[in-house]
Amino acid sequence: MLLNLNAIVRGVVLTILIMGMGMPAHAEDIKIGIIGLDTSHVIAFTKILNDADNPDHIPGAKVVAAFSGGSPDIESSHTRVEGYTKELQDDFGVTIVPTIKELCTMVDAILLESVDGRPHLEQVKPVFEAGLPVFIDKPVAGTLADAIEIYKLGKKHNVKWFSSSSYRYYDSMLALMKQDVGEVRGATSYGPCTYEEHHPDFFWYGVHPVEALYTALGTGCVSVVRTATPNTDVSTGVWEDGRVGTFRGLRNQQTPHKVTIFGTKAVAEQQGGGNYANLVGEIVKFFQTGVVPIPPEETMEIFAFMEAADESKRQGGVPVTLADVIAKAGGLD
Repeated sequence: MLLNLNAIVRGVVLTILIMGMGMPAHAEDIKIGIIGLDTSHVIAFTKILNDADNPDHIPGAKVVAAFSGGSPDIESSHTRVEGYTKELQDDFGVTIVPTIKELCTMVDAILLESVDGRPHLEQVKPVFEAGLPVFIDKPVAGTLADAIEIYKLGKKHNVKWFSSSSYRYYDSMLALMKQDVGEVRGATSYGPCTYEEHHPDFFWYGVHPVEALYTALGTGCVSVVRTATPNTDVSTGVWEDGRVGTFRGLRNQQTPHKVTIFGTKAVAEQQGGGNYANLVGEIVKFFQTGVVPIPPEETMEIFAFMEAADESKRQGGVPVTLADVIAKAGGLD
């Protein structure tokens, strides 16, 4: 029987981390609760965590309870809740509870998975009040203002949280980031960018390739200008040090995804894709160590980039600064 080398390596790394913290390697699993059973991530993440026979299994944490949630005005939400709820109960023995407050009394950490970003602010409030670490899946919120309020509440309650697309941790992205291209001068990222009427244009799916762009370039974007057509979006950001990052969102056509990094020594392209396992591994390490892998400030900038792109579209394609949209949404201070 062939073993999955990546899964073995991840298990060894997590074991070393646990032992390095002065904890026994056989310490009891972290009990995880899920909020929102309306996305395929719910089943995919639970399989990785709870099924020891899964080739991508991540040890150290298990999903034990969940709150179903769901949004009646989004078809891809309310039509999936019943099926995913039943699968969690029947296949993994997960306890379904009627309120988030009750869920928080049963677990050590939370995965906020609601596919609709709009309820995230209200859903995360009892989690912060309970002092539980939380991973907030994409999109962090349904508006930049709500995302900033989540940021402020996390600081107020001194609760650690992070958000990330799985694109950031794909094996192909990790390999790309190891390539020596010299001084990075810019990058492009293209990928799926379907819209959802209740969310800003890029929040629904464009957030994933936008986050991939930020994986390549990091923070520091000053302004964004956007060109939009029914089939394609092109948004170009200028970073404070002169680097240029371009996001191309694809609709009504083939929608692969790739990042290209432009450097002084070479141009490097992402080759291939990945899956959820590396992201889930980062989530478990976060729950175990309390070390946030993606600072909330970076997540805020990603969402400000997307909001600035929306504002540029509204203004007919003029450059819009991230500082302006952050200020209009309430500011980070």
